[in-house]
Amino acid sequence: MPELPEVETVRRGLVPALEGRRFAHVTLRRPDLRFPFPKGFARRLTGRRVSRLERRAKYILVCLDATATAPEEVLIMHLGMSGRFTIHGPDGPMAPGHFHHGMPGTERHDHVVFDMEDGTRIVYADHRRFGFMDLVPEASLDASRHFAGMGPEPLGNAFSGPVLAERLAGRRTPIKAALLDQRTVAGLGNIYVCEALFRAGLSPRRMAATVATPLRSTRLAAAIRCVLEEAIVAGGSTLRDYAHTDGALGYFQHSFAVYDREGNACSKPGCGGTVNRIVQSGRSTFFCSSCQR
Repeated sequence: MPELPEVETVRRGLVPALEGRRFAHVTLRRPDLRFPFPKGFARRLTGRRVSRLERRAKYILVCLDATATAPEEVLIMHLGMSGRFTIHGPDGPMAPGHFHHGMPGTERHDHVVFDMEDGTRIVYADHRRFGFMDLVPEASLDASRHFAGMGPEPLGNAFSGPVLAERLAGRRTPIKAALLDQRTVAGLGNIYVCEALFRAGLSPRRMAATVATPLRSTRLAAAIRCVLEEAIVAGGSTLRDYAHTDGALGYFQHSFAVYDREGNACSKPGCGGTVNRIVQSGRSTFFCSSCQR
């Protein structure tokens, strides 16, 4: 599943094609993705101008200007497991590129087509159909079913060591599970939690409450922010279905210290340990038991 850096990379790729533009026509080639499309979805988007694109956790937010008959609304888009956008500009479609692992590439997986007023066409494909799209009033965005109770953005000003400590206090669950809980921190996924815990020197099996100290929480918050920022600069990690909007691959997977590195020597100088793999809550966890305590 695309994680926060991948979603942010896709958002940035969509900005030139969407921001400040109007939807001229919207085509739905099926009635649903993971969930049914909102009632009147295509009609409600047609003619609307995009004021800006934002990201919240792993969601892309397309903010729409108000009209004489509709308030400011937000098109919420989630990529699910395999969702991807392709931008076809006035000069022709951008090359789809090569994925790290293959995926079906036929047009039968193209489920949503956005035709913009300048002639740009944006196609959303999703062969597993775990992604979804929704429309909600901007005024009630934070209270919507998608974001109510969600934790702070790990790259936002509201996230810090003390904030993390407060959210971990008293939690009798492994720290990895606590970080994957979107109520603790928004947008963290399996890959970058493994990498952040490694950088912070914390075992994924450690109880979350024991990280709620000034030293450990500050160290972990800094590691989370750092690994996400570096991954965004690298364009994310191309794993299975993910690629940029222009088809290019992300490259952060080449910087993984522990994720998918089972059996490799620990990369921390002087450690001498080996990267191990365990399963937590049905997901693979990669870590070094020698230097992560």
